[in-house]
Amino acid sequence: MQEQQPVKRKRSKQRRDEILQALAKMLGNQHQGRITTATLAKEVGVSEAALYRHFNNKASMYKGLIEFIEESLFTRINIIMKEQSSTLVRCEHLLTLVLAFAEQNPGLCRLLTGEALVGEDEALCNRISRLFDRIEVQIKQVLRETEIREGRKVALPTTAAASMLLAIVEGRIVQFVRSGFQRRPTHEWSIQWEHLANGLVI
Repeated sequence: MQEQQPVKRKRSKQRRDEILQALAKMLGNQHQGRITTATLAKEVGVSEAALYRHFNNKASMYKGLIEFIEESLFTRINIIMKEQSSTLVRCEHLLTLVLAFAEQNPGLCRLLTGEALVGEDEALCNRISRLFDRIEVQIKQVLRETEIREGRKVALPTTAAASMLLAIVEGRIVQFVRSGFQRRPTHEWSIQWEHLANGLVI
């Protein structure tokens, strides 16, 4: 009996992942309309009751996707902070990471913009807000360390600079969603970053 428990847990995790992957896929379909547990269950190929064996409600499914976003982004951001020391390189890698992640996960962009969360639990919207707040705090930290690490200064107050950089990233994600996922977040980003970088640190 003890050997069966790990197998059951593994199968349960696999089913949870299948459900979340199906939800993300449906979110990436601009013609899907409002997603219900019934339509999700049909997409997964299980009953609604089966969904509720793994998640309490639809909000907990969205929470699972947001947790995936957080883990994916901040794990890689931590690596960038360890491997890079230059302010401009850190900023470029960090911002490019967010844009590339968005481009690779169109369905999740509808969570990042809050579009898919209209009418859902307000706690989910607050969690997305905190996610972007954490990214902004990380950018501020990078900028504040510029003088210590490089003996240079940021051209703008760090709060204003971090807010500007994050706003650009968020705007590109919004454009991606609004265009039906046709206007890629990374399109011409390298050119734009080069222009931003020229005036960011003096």
